[in-house]
Amino acid sequence: FAAVGCKKFDPKEQADLDAAIIADYLATNFLTAESSESGLHWIIDSLGSGANPDLSSEVTVAYSGYFTDGTVFDESSDSGATFPLSGVIEGWQEGIPKFKKGGGGVLLIPSALGYGNNEVGAIPKNSVLIFDVRLIDFQ
Repeated sequence: FAAVGCKKFDPKEQADLDAAIIADYLATNFLTAESSESGLHWIIDSLGSGANPDLSSEVTVAYSGYFTDGTVFDESSDSGATFPLSGVIEGWQEGIPKFKKGGGGVLLIPSALGYGNNEVGAIPKNSVLIFDVRLIDFQ
């Protein structure tokens, strides 16, 4: 019996690969982003005003989610979608609070803060996700 193609998933190796994918995307598109130790990158186009939401907030966000090749996998209407921030992927839990009401920008999310080693709908496992987001409101 031979184990062909059965390479064990290595989170550190995947994190390094995701970091390289994000760095390449930023360089190719002449973008500059801030980043955190978690690997999240973000670009604030408009900070917004007032307070920032937190994990206990219910947020209304207009968004478009796409892969680094530009393929859109999900998007809201212009009026946005409302949901508890605690119920979404970690990349949003960390990234959305970077904005104030009315603010917007881009979140570049490594796979570990997205859906990780799981395929979800049209999103392949270990996918870097990019979201254009606008925080419309929060409670």
